[in-house]
Amino acid sequence: MFTDKRLTEAYEKARVEYIDETSNYVFLSDCHRGDGSLSDEFARNKNIFLYALEYYYKNEFIYVENGDGDELWEHNEFKHIKNAHPEVFAILKRFYDEKRLIMIYGNHNIYLKSQWYVEQNYFRNYDEYTEFFYDFLPGIRPIEALVLKDRTTKQEIFVVHGMQGDMPNDQLWYPTMLSLKYFWRFLHAFGVKSPTSPVKNMNKRHKIEKNYVKWIQKHEKMLICGHTHRFKYPKTKDLPYFNSGCCIYPTSITAIEITGGQIQLVRWKTRVNEDGLLQIKREVMRGPDPIGKFDIRASVKNGPATE
Repeated sequence: MFTDKRLTEAYEKARVEYIDETSNYVFLSDCHRGDGSLSDEFARNKNIFLYALEYYYKNEFIYVENGDGDELWEHNEFKHIKNAHPEVFAILKRFYDEKRLIMIYGNHNIYLKSQWYVEQNYFRNYDEYTEFFYDFLPGIRPIEALVLKDRTTKQEIFVVHGMQGDMPNDQLWYPTMLSLKYFWRFLHAFGVKSPTSPVKNMNKRHKIEKNYVKWIQKHEKMLICGHTHRFKYPKTKDLPYFNSGCCIYPTSITAIEITGGQIQLVRWKTRVNEDGLLQIKREVMRGPDPIGKFDIRASVKNGPATE
């Protein structure tokens, strides 16, 4: 009940953009950029992330960061995250300056729901060497949700982080945040996760995903989420639920791409070549398929799509 209500509210207030076969979008979520300490789960994949974003920048993609980009539950003073990852924010600024960055907030960076917080932390940056402030992402307005609408067919793709209706991470996010900030963050260095997270809680994760599918079936919309950290690309008989996965699993990150009127799931991974050198490679895991294949307005399929 809560998931349907919260997703519908987000859909009704979503930013709308129109797409066609010339549009290029890439969706990544759950980077969880931290302060560079042992608890910073993003740090181990930082080089992969930078390499992938350089590819998307050169190939004129719009980058949609679909929630939990910055780990603000653990580090609500954003300056510590900026100082730890200057190269990352430099390329984000390049996307933003060309109007190719869309920032969606999730539960771990829900502070971005406050425009005051955004203005204080994201509009300008401080260079400790020159001791001057300079424009960082001036005027940026993070959003809760995005709707991509096909110019010709009017098919809609609803993009949202996915914590909506997940009670500990949505309605009760503040006490959950406190437990992470003052307890669970210190266990992250040893791989221990909070039980409120869907990442390590299989039953919770499946319940959330089933709720996504119920919403898709009821509202006949294609859905792209993050939040669970589990990538998802629908099988032939599944409803169109996509999940971009995350950027914090060892040696790889996953993403959803929309380009040339098609959609696909890709993985960027560190591999060893025949000379024993580490290389970052991009591989297509699922797809590509025409976006129109997932238009269910005329006839909604039946059955679960959570596996």
